Amino acid sequence: MTTFETAHDVDALQRAARNHLWLHFTRMGGHEPPIIVRGDGCYLEDAHGNRYLDALAGLFSVNLGYGYGEEIGQAALEQMRELPFYTNWSYAHPRAIELAAEVASLAPGDLNRVFFVSGGSEAVEAAWKLARQYYVARHQAKLKAIAVTPTAEPETRHDAIVSEMRRPPTRYKAIARHIAYHGTTMGALSINGIPALRNPFEPLVPEVRHVHNTNRYHRPAGETEEEFTRFLLDDLEQTILSMGPETVCMVHMEPVQNAGGAFVAPAGYWQGVRALCDKYEILLSADEVITGFGRLGHWFASERYDIRPDIVTCAKGLSSSYAAIGAVVTTDRVMEPFLEATSMYSHGITFGGHPVMSAIALKNIEIMKRERIMEHVLGNEDAFRATLEQLLELPIVGDVRGAGYFYAVELVRDKETRATFDDAECETLLRGFLSPRLFEKGLICRADDRGDPVIQISPPLVATQKEFDEMTGILGETLAEAWERVTSKGGTS
Repeated sequence: MTTFETAHDVDALQRAARNHLWLHFTRMGGHEPPIIVRGDGCYLEDAHGNRYLDALAGLFSVNLGYGYGEEIGQAALEQMRELPFYTNWSYAHPRAIELAAEVASLAPGDLNRVFFVSGGSEAVEAAWKLARQYYVARHQAKLKAIAVTPTAEPETRHDAIVSEMRRPPTRYKAIARHIAYHGTTMGALSINGIPALRNPFEPLVPEVRHVHNTNRYHRPAGETEEEFTRFLLDDLEQTILSMGPETVCMVHMEPVQNAGGAFVAPAGYWQGVRALCDKYEILLSADEVITGFGRLGHWFASERYDIRPDIVTCAKGLSSSYAAIGAVVTTDRVMEPFLEATSMYSHGITFGGHPVMSAIALKNIEIMKRERIMEHVLGNEDAFRATLEQLLELPIVGDVRGAGYFYAVELVRDKETRATFDDAECETLLRGFLSPRLFEKGLICRADDRGDPVIQISPPLVATQKEFDEMTGILGETLAEAWERVTSKGGTS
């Protein structure tokens, strides 16, 4: 175990970090990163010995918490001794095979084929490439089938081939939702619905359009749930029609949208999305990078909401982030055109299905089953929500929403009008005060304004009422302080 005997050791680490380590999504100018050195259960410790409740589970990902390193490490060691690495490019090895079979057994419906990658962005990238190439492969399979079909009239066969060739596959476009985060590689970034992340890298991969997300909080007060669902589905269908249905290959959406703050869909929404995808022969892809493997009390949230996707992307909870691994899970129907003798999905990742990563993921799933993590989440989600809803008593808290162990608290300037904070106020309130103050009080969560300002709360799935009370208590104290700053002197500075 790493130990830090003196302040000099910590200073040396800080100096090395400052001089050499480039942090992700971090303003590096003058930033001194906290150095996290160990974890246990739902808690982390930094190099100075300060202890923190991790109410974000790393990045919505350390589903088992931090207490299983020795057991999972033993599985990694045993795999290292047996086979430290081999590729899945034309070859296979036992752990990838076993993990693929295990994931397929846990996935809902007819999701049955598993393509491994190294993380969430890669999974989304791979899903879009798969959706694009699926229509090409299907087109080629049709041509081949026509060519070998026995017929007494060769000219009929020729006419059928010509007719099919005149309709080449042009499906390359995708549809996602506003404010949704789907990763950072160029394809995944193009699917992102967050302009601030997209703008520095434009032009992006063509063509993605974004439809309304399922944020109910700022909809008209008198609108029924049925009316909201109809509005959302009309918006999606009109977008499909305006793009040209024959050009759209994929609709890609999270079961519960993270960015913007844990948006849960209204009743009938997913059934309507599925019906529209069927109507226009578009593949439905569920981004379960966050929601997969227990975050909502099911192995896949697609089961909870009866989404019935053609493709699922997953990562994070697949290994509880004890290993860098992700996957694209799809149906036999999507796989079918790639089973032709000369057909191939033209994509690959060196470390996809890495033996050690696969062994870790298998052990993670084994522990989740043994510890009855799904039952734990479902058995505690009502208590978690009820505890967080105590924050609604504060004037700065407008909404608490989410499901399972996946929640957001929306902050407002005026509860009656639901008026939000402007960009300058968010800068001062969220980054200038809330984030550092919560950390100072021993709570790690996320103050986020990619949509309206929210606090995102998504603890390890082993959290209990003790942790619910602790995080809510710290949030309550800190948000009360924030409101005092908002109301004093008429501003947030």
